[in-house]
Order: sequence, then C-alpha cells, then structure tokens
Amino acid sequence: MAQCITCGSELHPDRAKKYNYCMKPECQRKNLKSLPMVAIGVNKSAEQYLLLDEQTQDELARGKFADQRRGSFGTSVPTSEAGTAAGPGTVAVPRPARSQPTQRRAAQRRPAPPRPAAPKPWTKSQERLALLYNEQGRRPEEIASKLGLSTYTVTQIILGSRNRGKL
Repeated sequence: MAQCITCGSELHPDRAKKYNYCMKPECQRKNLKSLPMVAIGVNKSAEQYLLLDEQTQDELARGKFADQRRGSFGTSVPTSEAGTAAGPGTVAVPRPARSQPTQRRAAQRRPAPPRPAAPKPWTKSQERLALLYNEQGRRPEEIASKLGLSTYTVTQIILGSRNRGKL
C-alpha cells in the first residue's frame, strides 16, 4: 500500500496512481506545485487556458494563436529589450515611428467648415404633393408619374419625411 511522503499515512489506491501525498492541508501546502498557465483569447465571451510548456511556448512564438481578424501580430522573434521585459512566449510588436513633419502638419490643420446641404432635386410644392398623395395611399410609381419625378426621388421624399417625423 502506498504512503504519503510527508506524513506517512496510507494513500487511497486511486490517489496513489497520480500523487504521492495525501489530502491533508499541511501535506497539500508542502507538496502541491503550481503549473504555469497562459490565457489564449478565443472570442469575446470566453478564453482558453493552456498549460505553458515548451510546446505551447513554441506555438505562441510561431503565432499559432494570433487573432486572424487583426492581420499579423508582428515578428515572432522577440527583440532584446522586448524579450526581457515581456517574458517567454510573448510576441514583440514593433511600433512605427511617426515623422515630425506629419505631426506638425496635423497640429496646423484646422477643421473644415461645414458644407451647406446639397440642393434637393425637387421643389417644396412637389414634396408637399408627394406626401399628400402618399397619405392617400398612392404608390410611389403613381406619385412619380403625376409629379414628373423618378420613383427613386419620390421614395427619398417619403423616407426623408418619415425620418424627420412628418409622417
């Protein structure tokens, strides 16, 4: 029968298959070893946790767990300062340096003045008639033929008035 290496008590046969210490708190504290873990982002709602062993470190360095939607993550070989600061298994991402002239030009830019609204391709009386016909239940094709406008223009008049809350 297997015995605990800390206190010497007998171990259950199922526990002895995997562990050589018992479940007493003092034996657990002395013999329990933590495992290095890494969180891999899978999607917005969950993460996947992996045991950080040599194989996982190699996969991280090769970019296996890179987000496919974001394109590339940079180089897989950490630079000297990035490798020591970030730790093993991380990927160094170089940041492009901004040039001074671009920063000066951006600071000197003034916001563009607001553009005047584009003139509508219909008159105010055509708009009122189109809305009146629409309230009577006529289709945009009928209204367009009566007013001499395109069906698209009549539809824009009707939708515009709905958005403004007139209908």
